[in-house]
Amino acid sequence: MSITDLLERAAGGARLSFDEGVRLYEEAPLHELGAAAHARRMSLFPTDDVTYVIDTTINYTNVCNVHCTFCAFFRPERHGEGYTMSHDDVVSRVKWAADQGATQIMIQGGVNPALRLEWFERLFRRVALEFPSIDLHSLSVSEIVGLATVEETTTLEILRRLRAAGMKSLPGAGAEILVERVRKRISARKVKPEQWLGVMREAQSLGMPTTATMMFGSIETHAERIAHLDAVRRLQDETHGFTAFIPWYYVPFKTPLKGRESTGLEYLRVLAISRLYLDNVPHLQASWLTPGLKMGQLALLYGCDDMGGTILEERVVHDAGSTNEATRKQLEELIIGAGFRPVIRDTYWNLRPEMALATAG
Repeated sequence: MSITDLLERAAGGARLSFDEGVRLYEEAPLHELGAAAHARRMSLFPTDDVTYVIDTTINYTNVCNVHCTFCAFFRPERHGEGYTMSHDDVVSRVKWAADQGATQIMIQGGVNPALRLEWFERLFRRVALEFPSIDLHSLSVSEIVGLATVEETTTLEILRRLRAAGMKSLPGAGAEILVERVRKRISARKVKPEQWLGVMREAQSLGMPTTATMMFGSIETHAERIAHLDAVRRLQDETHGFTAFIPWYYVPFKTPLKGRESTGLEYLRVLAISRLYLDNVPHLQASWLTPGLKMGQLALLYGCDDMGGTILEERVVHDAGSTNEATRKQLEELIIGAGFRPVIRDTYWNLRPEMALATAG
């Protein structure tokens, strides 16, 4: 089948095989790939709406025993630069974000073995009690597995208790590339691909919405990028629990792994193939934090229907060398400039038009 025919089929919603995905990724002209992805996006969401969420990421500890080579944020145990916030510090940051209109809070950090499950339960209960309108979209699979190890229990039990304490959904952080060869090279102590998928399956079985991510641009091949998409698609076929997919590229500047930064063209190609290959994941998010706001705007024409979040506070990507920031006004102006209408949502894609800014017209 010709590339043109493949693109036409994929734009119409036909499922790509693994080999077809690799072929389109490597051979399709970028703008034709993007046009097919945009056509698919518009068929899924045939309006001019582009959503975003007002959120923040609170990195409560940088102490971590996983030691990923692509990470400039973590500090090993007993390191002089290690920190762990008090509950009061975390809650004060939640209050600040809520005062800015945030509805989604991501509390994420390193895998710190000094923190027991009860520490998180007390924190989450307090946040849920003091800020009932806030959605705790928090932690990561790595943190869940770390807690299960410390508590000598199952990840399912950890998820049950955290959910009871107020954690409403689980972000996709920590997936990187769901290929064992890549994990061994860049994060040998981190959870294996099947573990990440297994914890996601458990969270979804409890009724917790989840997202899926991909950190590309480290050492993986093109085929391994498609293998990652394929793993997400297969689990989604089974559970239908992923609300969105968020690909973002590795920032190398201050990390032990080093390497090069992905190009804007590479970023757009990954977005477009993600929209076409993940035929069962509803939303594709423009992760502007690493490529920047202008690339985030362009992403809206390469398959994305969501602009992500305002990310009022974040340290992990920042410490790796990214300096991108955005206000609500900037995000809305970018969306409007691309020819769309900005619409605020919550964690579950419920629209919140009453929170719109004047820039929306």
